[in-house]
Amino acid sequence: MALRFHWRLPIGKEGSGLSRALMYSRAETGLPDIEAQVAFCRAAEESGIDSLLTDFGASKPDSILLAAALGLATEKIKFIVAYRSGLLAPATFVQQLNTLSALIDGRFSLNIVAGYSPEEQRSYGDFLSHDERYARTEEFLAICRAFWEQRGDGGVNFQGHYYRVENGRLATPFISRERTQPEIFIGGSSPAAERLAIKQGTCWMRLAEAPEAMRASVSEARAHGIEVGVRLSIITRPEREEAVRAAYALLEGEGVSVKSNKTEQAFVEKSDSQSINAAFRLAENEWLTPYLWTGAVRTFGAPALALVGTPAEVASAIMEYSRIGLTQFILSGWPKLEEMIRFGRDVIPRVREMERGEAGI
Repeated sequence: MALRFHWRLPIGKEGSGLSRALMYSRAETGLPDIEAQVAFCRAAEESGIDSLLTDFGASKPDSILLAAALGLATEKIKFIVAYRSGLLAPATFVQQLNTLSALIDGRFSLNIVAGYSPEEQRSYGDFLSHDERYARTEEFLAICRAFWEQRGDGGVNFQGHYYRVENGRLATPFISRERTQPEIFIGGSSPAAERLAIKQGTCWMRLAEAPEAMRASVSEARAHGIEVGVRLSIITRPEREEAVRAAYALLEGEGVSVKSNKTEQAFVEKSDSQSINAAFRLAENEWLTPYLWTGAVRTFGAPALALVGTPAEVASAIMEYSRIGLTQFILSGWPKLEEMIRFGRDVIPRVREMERGEAGI
Protein backbone atom coordinates (compact mmCIF):
# COMPACT_ATOMS: atom_id res chain seq x y z
CA MET A 1 0.00 0.00 0.00
CA ALA A 2 1.53 3.32 -1.10
CA LEU A 3 1.73 5.93 1.63
CA ARG A 4 -0.81 8.73 1.33
CA PHE A 5 0.09 12.32 2.10
CA HIS A 6 -2.43 14.98 3.07
CA TRP A 7 -1.87 18.64 3.96
CA ARG A 8 -3.63 21.17 6.17
CA LEU A 9 -5.49 23.82 4.19
CA PRO A 10 -4.41 27.37 5.10
CA ILE A 11 -6.98 29.42 6.97
CA GLY A 12 -7.98 32.92 5.88
CA LYS A 13 -5.06 35.27 5.26
CA GLU A 14 -2.70 32.91 7.07
CA GLY A 15 0.86 34.15 7.30
CA SER A 16 4.08 32.35 8.06
CA GLY A 17 5.04 31.74 11.66
CA LEU A 18 1.94 33.19 13.29
CA SER A 19 1.44 31.72 16.73
CA ARG A 20 -1.85 29.91 17.31
CA ALA A 21 -2.83 32.56 19.88
CA LEU A 22 -2.40 35.38 17.36
CA MET A 23 -3.87 33.49 14.40
CA TYR A 24 -7.12 32.62 16.14
CA SER A 25 -7.57 36.16 17.43
CA ARG A 26 -7.70 37.62 13.89
CA ALA A 27 -11.03 38.25 12.18
CA GLU A 28 -9.63 36.89 8.87
CA THR A 29 -9.23 33.43 10.40
CA GLY A 30 -13.00 33.02 10.59
CA LEU A 31 -13.65 33.86 6.93
CA PRO A 32 -13.17 31.85 3.73
CA ASP A 33 -10.26 33.04 1.58
CA ILE A 34 -11.47 31.36 -1.59
CA GLU A 35 -9.11 32.81 -4.18
CA ALA A 36 -5.98 31.95 -2.18
CA GLN A 37 -7.38 28.62 -1.02
CA VAL A 38 -8.30 27.52 -4.56
CA ALA A 39 -4.77 28.39 -5.67
CA PHE A 40 -3.46 26.29 -2.79
CA CYS A 41 -5.70 23.39 -3.86
CA ARG A 42 -4.29 23.49 -7.37
CA ALA A 43 -0.72 23.59 -6.05
CA ALA A 44 -1.56 20.57 -3.88
CA GLU A 45 -2.82 18.67 -6.94
CA GLU A 46 0.46 19.39 -8.73
CA SER A 47 2.50 18.39 -5.65
CA GLY A 48 1.06 14.89 -5.34
CA ILE A 49 -1.01 15.63 -2.24
CA ASP A 50 -4.00 13.31 -1.81
CA SER A 51 -6.32 15.47 0.31
CA LEU A 52 -6.51 18.80 2.12
CA LEU A 53 -7.77 19.03 5.69
CA THR A 54 -10.53 21.59 6.27
CA ASP A 55 -10.27 22.23 10.01
CA PHE A 56 -13.23 22.59 12.33
CA GLY A 57 -13.53 25.06 15.18
CA ALA A 58 -15.37 28.11 16.44
CA SER A 59 -12.67 30.39 15.04
CA LYS A 60 -12.91 28.96 11.49
CA PRO A 61 -15.48 28.75 8.67
CA ASP A 62 -17.76 25.73 8.49
CA SER A 63 -15.70 22.83 7.16
CA ILE A 64 -18.46 21.24 5.05
CA LEU A 65 -19.42 24.45 3.25
CA LEU A 66 -15.78 25.32 2.65
CA ALA A 67 -15.09 21.88 1.15
CA ALA A 68 -18.10 22.33 -1.14
CA ALA A 69 -16.90 25.71 -2.40
CA LEU A 70 -13.35 24.50 -2.99
CA GLY A 71 -14.45 21.19 -4.47
CA LEU A 72 -16.60 22.95 -7.06
CA ALA A 73 -13.59 25.05 -8.09
CA THR A 74 -11.22 22.06 -8.50
CA GLU A 75 -11.21 18.72 -10.27
CA LYS A 76 -8.88 16.23 -8.56
CA ILE A 77 -7.89 17.22 -5.04
CA LYS A 78 -9.80 15.55 -2.22
CA PHE A 79 -10.73 17.00 1.15
CA ILE A 80 -10.66 15.69 4.70
CA VAL A 81 -13.67 17.31 6.31
CA ALA A 82 -13.13 17.70 10.04
CA TYR A 83 -16.21 17.66 12.23
CA ARG A 84 -17.29 16.96 15.79
CA SER A 85 -20.05 14.58 16.69
CA GLY A 86 -22.93 15.89 18.73
CA LEU A 87 -23.22 19.26 17.04
CA LEU A 88 -25.63 17.97 14.39
CA ALA A 89 -28.15 15.14 14.43
CA PRO A 90 -26.65 12.12 12.61
CA ALA A 91 -29.32 12.07 9.88
CA THR A 92 -28.83 15.79 9.18
CA PHE A 93 -25.07 15.26 9.06
CA VAL A 94 -25.38 12.40 6.54
CA GLN A 95 -27.83 14.45 4.46
CA GLN A 96 -25.32 17.30 4.24
CA LEU A 97 -22.44 14.97 3.39
CA ASN A 98 -24.43 13.10 0.77
CA THR A 99 -25.30 16.43 -0.81
CA LEU A 100 -21.60 17.34 -0.74
CA SER A 101 -20.76 14.03 -2.42
CA ALA A 102 -23.17 14.80 -5.24
CA LEU A 103 -21.62 18.24 -5.73
CA ILE A 104 -17.96 17.15 -5.80
CA ASP A 105 -18.18 13.47 -6.82
CA GLY A 106 -17.43 12.10 -3.36
CA ARG A 107 -13.96 13.68 -3.19
CA PHE A 108 -13.80 13.78 0.59
CA SER A 109 -13.26 11.77 3.74
CA LEU A 110 -14.15 12.58 7.34
CA ASN A 111 -11.96 13.48 10.29
CA ILE A 112 -14.20 12.92 13.30
CA VAL A 113 -12.98 14.39 16.59
CA ALA A 114 -14.91 13.95 19.81
CA GLY A 115 -13.71 17.37 21.02
CA TYR A 116 -10.61 18.57 22.87
CA SER A 117 -11.72 21.79 24.58
CA PRO A 118 -14.54 21.53 27.14
CA GLU A 119 -14.81 25.31 27.04
CA GLU A 120 -15.40 25.39 23.28
CA GLN A 121 -17.71 22.36 23.43
CA ARG A 122 -19.87 24.16 26.00
CA SER A 123 -19.97 27.20 23.74
CA TYR A 124 -21.62 24.92 21.14
CA GLY A 125 -24.05 23.61 23.77
CA ASP A 126 -22.24 20.33 24.46
CA PHE A 127 -21.60 19.59 28.15
CA LEU A 128 -20.53 15.93 28.02
CA SER A 129 -17.29 14.68 29.58
CA HIS A 130 -14.36 13.29 27.57
CA ASP A 131 -15.42 9.62 27.76
CA GLU A 132 -19.11 10.46 27.26
CA ARG A 133 -18.24 12.33 24.06
CA TYR A 134 -16.49 9.22 22.73
CA ALA A 135 -19.44 7.01 23.69
CA ARG A 136 -21.79 9.38 21.91
CA THR A 137 -19.51 9.48 18.87
CA GLU A 138 -19.72 5.70 18.58
CA GLU A 139 -23.52 5.90 18.41
CA PHE A 140 -23.32 8.88 16.04
CA LEU A 141 -21.13 7.01 13.56
CA ALA A 142 -23.13 3.79 13.89
CA ILE A 143 -26.20 5.72 12.69
CA CYS A 144 -24.24 7.41 9.89
CA ARG A 145 -23.02 4.02 8.68
CA ALA A 146 -26.53 2.61 8.85
CA PHE A 147 -27.73 5.33 6.47
CA TRP A 148 -24.81 4.73 4.10
CA GLU A 149 -25.33 0.97 4.17
CA GLN A 150 -29.11 1.18 3.83
CA ARG A 151 -30.47 -1.00 1.07
CA GLY A 152 -34.00 -1.46 -0.26
CA ASP A 153 -37.07 0.01 1.37
CA GLY A 154 -36.13 -0.55 5.01
CA GLY A 155 -35.58 2.55 7.09
CA VAL A 156 -32.84 3.16 9.64
CA ASN A 157 -33.82 2.34 13.22
CA PHE A 158 -31.58 2.92 16.20
CA GLN A 159 -32.11 3.00 19.96
CA GLY A 160 -29.14 4.09 22.05
CA HIS A 161 -28.25 6.16 25.10
CA TYR A 162 -27.67 9.39 23.18
CA TYR A 163 -29.69 8.95 19.97
CA ARG A 164 -32.91 7.42 18.79
CA VAL A 165 -33.86 7.16 15.11
CA GLU A 166 -37.12 5.68 13.86
CA ASN A 167 -37.60 4.63 10.23
CA GLY A 168 -34.92 7.04 8.98
CA ARG A 169 -34.84 7.68 5.23
CA LEU A 170 -32.79 10.00 3.05
CA ALA A 171 -33.50 10.48 -0.65
CA THR A 172 -30.01 11.85 -1.44
CA PRO A 173 -27.47 8.97 -1.63
CA PHE A 174 -23.72 9.09 -1.11
CA ILE A 175 -22.20 9.43 -4.58
CA SER A 176 -18.65 8.43 -5.42
CA ARG A 177 -16.86 6.46 -8.11
CA GLU A 178 -14.57 4.90 -5.50
CA ARG A 179 -16.57 4.11 -2.36
CA THR A 180 -20.07 3.53 -1.01
CA GLN A 181 -19.38 5.75 2.03
CA PRO A 182 -16.64 8.14 3.12
CA GLU A 183 -13.41 7.05 4.72
CA ILE A 184 -13.57 7.92 8.43
CA PHE A 185 -10.46 9.15 10.22
CA ILE A 186 -10.85 9.06 14.00
CA GLY A 187 -8.72 11.74 15.63
CA GLY A 188 -7.05 11.30 19.02
CA SER A 189 -4.37 9.25 20.76
CA SER A 190 -6.27 8.09 23.84
CA PRO A 191 -7.43 4.49 24.39
CA ALA A 192 -11.00 5.75 23.86
CA ALA A 193 -10.01 7.13 20.44
CA GLU A 194 -8.33 3.85 19.50
CA ARG A 195 -11.39 1.82 20.51
CA LEU A 196 -13.66 4.14 18.53
CA ALA A 197 -11.42 3.92 15.45
CA ILE A 198 -11.48 0.12 15.58
CA LYS A 199 -15.27 -0.01 15.95
CA GLN A 200 -16.38 2.75 13.59
CA GLY A 201 -13.41 4.14 11.65
CA THR A 202 -11.28 3.24 8.68
CA CYS A 203 -8.14 5.00 9.98
CA TRP A 204 -6.93 5.95 13.45
CA MET A 205 -5.36 9.38 13.00
CA ARG A 206 -3.21 10.24 16.00
CA LEU A 207 -0.55 12.73 16.97
CA ALA A 208 2.97 11.59 16.25
CA GLU A 209 5.56 10.25 18.64
CA ALA A 210 8.90 8.62 17.96
CA PRO A 211 8.26 5.53 15.80
CA GLU A 212 9.37 2.98 18.41
CA ALA A 213 7.07 4.55 21.02
CA MET A 214 4.11 3.94 18.69
CA ARG A 215 4.96 0.46 17.42
CA ALA A 216 2.83 -1.61 19.83
CA SER A 217 -0.36 0.46 19.58
CA VAL A 218 -0.06 0.73 15.78
CA SER A 219 0.34 -3.04 15.48
CA GLU A 220 -2.72 -3.64 17.64
CA ALA A 221 -4.89 -1.27 15.57
CA ARG A 222 -3.64 -2.74 12.27
CA ALA A 223 -4.46 -6.22 13.56
CA HIS A 224 -8.11 -5.08 13.74
CA GLY A 225 -8.08 -4.22 10.04
CA ILE A 226 -7.87 -0.43 10.12
CA GLU A 227 -5.17 1.95 8.93
CA VAL A 228 -3.18 4.22 11.23
CA GLY A 229 -1.91 7.69 10.41
CA VAL A 230 -0.23 10.62 12.14
CA ARG A 231 -0.35 14.40 12.26
CA LEU A 232 3.08 15.97 11.71
CA SER A 233 4.77 19.09 10.42
CA ILE A 234 7.62 19.23 7.93
CA ILE A 235 10.66 21.52 7.76
CA THR A 236 12.97 20.49 4.94
CA ARG A 237 15.84 22.31 3.22
CA PRO A 238 18.71 21.23 0.95
CA GLU A 239 21.13 21.20 3.90
CA ARG A 240 20.38 19.98 7.42
CA GLU A 241 21.87 23.09 9.04
CA GLU A 242 19.55 25.25 6.97
CA ALA A 243 16.51 23.19 8.02
CA VAL A 244 17.46 23.48 11.70
CA ARG A 245 17.91 27.25 11.36
CA ALA A 246 14.48 27.51 9.73
CA ALA A 247 12.97 25.54 12.61
CA TYR A 248 14.41 27.78 15.30
CA ALA A 249 13.54 30.91 13.31
CA LEU A 250 9.87 30.00 13.81
CA LEU A 251 10.25 30.71 17.50
CA GLU A 252 11.13 34.31 16.68
CA GLY A 253 8.24 34.89 14.23
CA GLU A 254 5.36 37.34 14.30
CA GLY A 255 3.21 37.02 17.39
CA VAL A 256 5.57 34.55 19.06
CA SER A 257 6.34 35.71 22.59
CA VAL A 258 6.27 34.65 26.21
CA LYS A 259 2.63 35.76 26.20
CA SER A 260 1.71 33.57 23.22
CA ASN A 261 3.42 30.59 24.84
CA LYS A 262 1.51 31.20 28.05
CA THR A 263 -1.71 31.35 26.01
CA GLU A 264 -0.92 27.93 24.53
CA GLN A 265 -0.07 26.61 27.99
CA ALA A 266 -3.42 27.87 29.32
CA PHE A 267 -5.24 26.20 26.41
CA VAL A 268 -3.55 22.87 27.13
CA GLU A 269 -4.27 23.08 30.85
CA LYS A 270 -7.99 23.56 30.12
CA SER A 271 -8.09 20.83 27.46
CA ASP A 272 -9.26 17.34 28.42
CA SER A 273 -7.58 15.84 25.33
CA GLN A 274 -5.17 13.15 26.44
CA SER A 275 -3.24 13.39 23.17
CA ILE A 276 -2.73 17.16 23.35
CA ASN A 277 -1.55 16.95 26.94
CA ALA A 278 0.76 14.06 26.06
CA ALA A 279 2.25 16.03 23.15
CA PHE A 280 2.90 18.97 25.46
CA ARG A 281 4.74 16.65 27.86
CA LEU A 282 6.79 15.23 24.99
CA ALA A 283 7.97 18.77 24.26
CA GLU A 284 10.03 18.66 27.46
CA ASN A 285 12.59 16.83 25.28
CA GLU A 286 13.43 18.96 22.28
CA TRP A 287 14.60 16.16 19.95
CA LEU A 288 12.79 12.81 20.22
CA THR A 289 14.89 11.36 17.40
CA PRO A 290 17.67 12.98 15.32
CA TYR A 291 14.95 14.40 13.03
CA LEU A 292 11.81 14.68 15.22
CA TRP A 293 11.70 18.16 16.81
CA THR A 294 9.26 19.31 19.49
CA GLY A 295 10.46 22.90 19.72
CA ALA A 296 7.38 24.45 18.09
CA VAL A 297 4.75 22.49 20.04
CA ARG A 298 4.50 24.92 22.96
CA THR A 299 3.81 27.81 20.57
CA PHE A 300 1.95 26.30 17.61
CA GLY A 301 0.19 23.35 19.23
CA ALA A 302 0.52 19.58 19.23
CA PRO A 303 0.49 19.07 15.41
CA ALA A 304 3.64 21.24 15.23
CA LEU A 305 5.80 18.24 16.18
CA ALA A 306 8.07 18.36 13.13
CA LEU A 307 10.37 16.27 10.99
CA VAL A 308 13.38 18.50 10.34
CA GLY A 309 16.16 17.79 7.86
CA THR A 310 17.14 17.36 4.23
CA PRO A 311 14.66 15.80 1.79
CA ALA A 312 16.53 12.49 2.03
CA GLU A 313 16.48 12.60 5.85
CA VAL A 314 12.78 13.45 5.99
CA ALA A 315 11.96 10.69 3.48
CA SER A 316 13.93 8.18 5.56
CA ALA A 317 12.12 9.30 8.72
CA ILE A 318 8.76 8.82 6.99
CA MET A 319 9.78 5.32 5.96
CA GLU A 320 10.56 4.53 9.61
CA TYR A 321 6.91 5.26 10.36
CA SER A 322 5.88 3.15 7.38
CA ARG A 323 7.83 0.16 8.72
CA ILE A 324 5.85 0.15 11.98
CA GLY A 325 2.57 0.13 9.99
CA LEU A 326 1.59 3.77 9.41
CA THR A 327 0.01 4.44 6.02
CA GLN A 328 -1.33 8.02 6.09
CA PHE A 329 0.09 11.40 7.07
CA ILE A 330 -1.66 14.74 7.60
CA LEU A 331 1.14 17.26 7.26
CA SER A 332 1.75 20.96 7.53
CA GLY A 333 4.64 23.43 7.42
CA TRP A 334 5.65 27.09 7.56
CA PRO A 335 4.56 28.66 5.32
CA LYS A 336 2.15 25.95 4.23
CA LEU A 337 2.36 26.58 0.47
CA GLU A 338 6.14 26.75 0.11
CA GLU A 339 6.73 23.80 2.43
CA MET A 340 4.12 21.73 0.61
CA ILE A 341 5.72 22.46 -2.77
CA ARG A 342 9.17 21.50 -1.42
CA PHE A 343 7.72 18.32 0.08
CA GLY A 344 6.01 17.33 -3.17
CA ARG A 345 9.04 18.12 -5.30
CA ASP A 346 11.87 16.85 -3.09
CA VAL A 347 10.49 14.34 -0.57
CA ILE A 348 7.60 12.42 -2.18
CA PRO A 349 9.73 11.17 -5.13
CA ARG A 350 12.32 9.85 -2.65
CA VAL A 351 9.61 8.12 -0.61
CA ARG A 352 8.18 6.49 -3.74
CA GLU A 353 11.63 5.27 -4.77
CA MET A 354 12.21 3.80 -1.30
CA GLU A 355 8.78 2.15 -1.36
CA ARG A 356 9.59 0.50 -4.68
CA GLY A 357 12.93 -0.65 -3.34
CA GLU A 358 11.43 -2.24 -0.25
CA ALA A 359 8.74 -3.90 -2.37
CA GLY A 360 11.42 -5.29 -4.67
CA ILE A 361 10.01 -3.51 -7.72
